[in-house]
Amino acid sequence: MNDTGPDRVRQEPPPPSAEERTRRELSEALEALADGVRPAPDAYRTARGEWLRRERRRRLVLAVLIAVVFALATLIGLWVLNQAPSDPGVVFSGAGAPTALPSLARPQP
Repeated sequence: MNDTGPDRVRQEPPPPSAEERTRRELSEALEALADGVRPAPDAYRTARGEWLRRERRRRLVLAVLIAVVFALATLIGLWVLNQAPSDPGVVFSGAGAPTALPSLARPQP
């Protein structure tokens, strides 16, 4: 029933292995460190403000980049058009007989 007599040999639990002891000590040390950490009262507001500033800056940089690319493409297009020869080419030379029918039928008013 209840073996608590003096003839009963008390067995000690086996000593923890080195890995278990290290894990327990590390857990206790981290808990003690975490208990000492307190966040600043306005940490969320500060972090959110910084994030919003970065987001606004990212959008501004993107808008400026798009405007620069658009302006550059427009300038390159105008420069290419300006480099075209001024003498009429074969397509617009005016030589040749006009066609009998227009290529697209136009409605008559």
